[in-house]
Amino acid sequence: MKFKMKIKPITNQADYQKALERFEVIFDAKRGTEEGDELEILAMVIELRK
Repeated sequence: MKFKMKIKPITNQADYQKALERFEVIFDAKRGTEEGDELEILAMVIELRK
């Protein structure tokens, strides 16, 4: 089964909370994996929203 990232812009507090929750779930993902890539991109999106 192929993993599919579901990253979208954070436009409100609910989106921000969902992003943080997903970040916590995949926090220990290994670099170079699909979840690791998602983690890296998600961190950037969250940081931009601050």
